[in-house]
Amino acid sequence: QPEVGKPLRNCYSLPGIDFTYGMYLPKRDGGVAEAIGHWNVAKPRVYKKIMPRDFLVMDPGAVKAGCTTAREFGLYYKFMDIRCKDKSKQYGVKIPADMTLGRPPRPSTPLFDVMQHRYKELWMERQRARTVIQHVVKKKIGEVRENRTTFLRTHPLPVKEESFWHPRRFEKVWSTVKPPTTHPLTKVSFSG
Repeated sequence: QPEVGKPLRNCYSLPGIDFTYGMYLPKRDGGVAEAIGHWNVAKPRVYKKIMPRDFLVMDPGAVKAGCTTAREFGLYYKFMDIRCKDKSKQYGVKIPADMTLGRPPRPSTPLFDVMQHRYKELWMERQRARTVIQHVVKKKIGEVRENRTTFLRTHPLPVKEESFWHPRRFEKVWSTVKPPTTHPLTKVSFSG
């Protein structure tokens, strides 16, 4: 049983002070001096790429050699093993040995412009132009936008002239009913 307030004790006995836990790796380098003086260069592994067989070249060659059966074609392929050419190497560009790859360095900043605070002046000009543009935009936002009503107030529509044209159906109204030739009151004569 464990003691009160104490965890269970481990039953294993620990090794001595000179014991090293883990894997022991003997030092192979000679310190900083050897690291600076001798670089350990790893040799690049060369992977040979096996290209597929080029049957477009082998088939006409087999026919010219007189092969007619499948077995003869198989034997021809076995002895005349022609592989496809690696196209990635064909279209590669030959780079000169003294060429440096990568981006070219930026042109150096002219020291005269730095001392004359030219970059500060350019920045200030850009800021001034930016504030002018912002004021123009604010003025445009503050103005009342013109809609159809305001446009019609300033540019009223032309007044339409009244035409006295009537449809044809209303032209024959008096032809059916004859108007009286004389007014009945006109027959009465007034004497003064």
